[in-house]
Amino acid sequence: MISAVDSQTLKDYATDAIRYWEPRRLIYNAALAAIVLCYFFKYYPGSRSEITLNGAQGIFILAVLANVAYCAAYVADVFAQMSGYRDLWRKHRWLLLMIGVVFADIITRVFALGFFQNRPD
Repeated sequence: MISAVDSQTLKDYATDAIRYWEPRRLIYNAALAAIVLCYFFKYYPGSRSEITLNGAQGIFILAVLANVAYCAAYVADVFAQMSGYRDLWRKHRWLLLMIGVVFADIITRVFALGFFQNRPD
């Protein structure tokens, strides 16, 4: 059972994680949007045929799923903050952000290629 002291500490860890990760979500989403736009324009005008209700819904679902995946950083962050390595983790958690952004960029590229490549002009 969690005591009142532990509960307050957990609250502090969660608050710290939110303060760190939420402003950086903008960077994450901007990177993913840039990739989609780059591939849209690379394969234009053929990619224009994907501007449909179904295409927009598909991109919206993938964007939501990408943001759900971004939330996985909270689990790692709070867990690391609760360990004896909290100070070291707080100095280097930007590495998790960079690895996560690169991983998400690769996945986004694969989906963008599938959406926009080899479409009729």
